[in-house]
Amino acid sequence: MDFRQEFIEFAVAREVLRFGEFKTKAGRLSPYFFNSGLFNDGASLGKLSQFYAKAIEAAAPPCDMLFGPAYKGIPLVAAVAVALAGQGRNLPYAFNRKEAKDHGEGGTIVGAPLSGRVLIVDDVISAGTSVRESVELIRAGGATPAGVVIALDRMERGKGELSAVQEVERDYGIPVIAVASLQDLMAFLEGRPDLAAFRPAIGAYRDRYGVAAR
Repeated sequence: MDFRQEFIEFAVAREVLRFGEFKTKAGRLSPYFFNSGLFNDGASLGKLSQFYAKAIEAAAPPCDMLFGPAYKGIPLVAAVAVALAGQGRNLPYAFNRKEAKDHGEGGTIVGAPLSGRVLIVDDVISAGTSVRESVELIRAGGATPAGVVIALDRMERGKGELSAVQEVERDYGIPVIAVASLQDLMAFLEGRPDLAAFRPAIGAYRDRYGVAAR
């Protein structure tokens, strides 16, 4: 099984990915909901980081270090750094504080100094706010944003015709790598008769709010 399908199966089993009727921040009624905060124990975080590492390996973005935006990106970037090291690729990592520290080492960046090409590790891209803040921090540190890796791309339009992921790629000229996408979810449901009842609603939602695959 492809790692993207394995990831969706894992997310469903952990009830991180659920089906039903959920209201999004945009006020839309979505037939599915993804909450990465429910990867909340050592085993699930470890397995999640392996999927991120596989997605990074498959896309092979040129990067010299990893960066995790506070707060959800902090455990993610540490776990992904460990997973990549286990594959023989030992990269430094850093994350930011929400508030600058005025004692000790000070500043807002914790971990390795920002340098070279920096890959941002986050859970999802909704409004793109954390990506924008990360890009600004990375550039201010004299480094170059190299891309963003996320768990799930909903492939859903924002305020305009583009998705939040596509807007990030357009605005910053960097790739967004997703472990899995809505397209992968639809393919997964085809092979799961027990979940087939949810497929028409998700297909209708995609037809109404979705964007074309990249």
